[in-house]
Amino acid sequence: MRQVRYHEHGEPEVLRIDEVAKPEPGPGQVLIEVEATGTNMIDTVFRSGTGLWQRPLPGSLTGDVVGRVTGIGPGVRTVSVGDRVATLSEGAAADYVVAEPTWLTPVPATADAAEATVLAAIAPLARGLLRAAHLNGSETVLVQSAAGGVGHLLVQLALLLGAGQVIGTASTEAKRDFVRSLGGTPVDSADPGWAASVRELAPDGVDMVLDSVGGAVFDAGVELLAPLGRMVTYGAIGGTRPTVSALNLFALKQVSGFSMMAWRAARPEQARADMTEIADLFAGGRLRSAVHARLPLEQASTAHQILDARANSGRVVLVP
Repeated sequence: MRQVRYHEHGEPEVLRIDEVAKPEPGPGQVLIEVEATGTNMIDTVFRSGTGLWQRPLPGSLTGDVVGRVTGIGPGVRTVSVGDRVATLSEGAAADYVVAEPTWLTPVPATADAAEATVLAAIAPLARGLLRAAHLNGSETVLVQSAAGGVGHLLVQLALLLGAGQVIGTASTEAKRDFVRSLGGTPVDSADPGWAASVRELAPDGVDMVLDSVGGAVFDAGVELLAPLGRMVTYGAIGGTRPTVSALNLFALKQVSGFSMMAWRAARPEQARADMTEIADLFAGGRLRSAVHARLPLEQASTAHQILDARANSGRVVLVP
């Protein structure tokens, strides 16, 4: 079968199609024939080899897969052949993947496969972030990279959960229009004075900041917090690991971190409930999944060029 891999670190052009053995589901696993794979920004960091996290070569891509179960390993009783599901997977840019059934989520038969890729992880991630930040109705929320794969879901979910105002940073006019279409109030992140623009919208500070950029953007977000405000960091895609001085916390500000894997390990029942809640919102049309581009596996390098340029509004999806 085909699988996108890279045998050296570098620019998107290092991505290529390899012929690899079709996986077989082992005990407690299922085999999924892939319909669509949502790409993840973190894989651009792994691919480049220049970020905070390193992976051995040859490397494959993670991703949020939608597909049908075509094989079941020993001991699996909760899934049937033919079920349409979504899951976060290693080696996801491929014709087939194997996965454990614990974190599979059902996908409606009529759902667009590319749009449904959010059900696997990034929409539950967005829900978990808002839960970790203890959103308390009518509050002001600042979402960094609000037009991105996770960001555009955070804007919608914060409003659905009762936020009074959602401010979203975005670097182009087209992206800001996109954030506006979701109900958010956009701010130009390419403007060096973006933090002052946020302060104009929230003179007393924001109640919550959700940040995956790190570095100076993280620092500015902490400064923008109101007393008793909460910052949740869930990445450092800008390349600089976030740090916070205790002096900044004396103003009754809180900073915490979040990862989906840690959340699933610490609160598995709540994590599964989050997935069910997201699936219901998606099926009911209340949560919009935006697809910026649908590309064949052979154009994985183009997908990463889009991600590297931060040019996407919503998801970039690979289709076998």
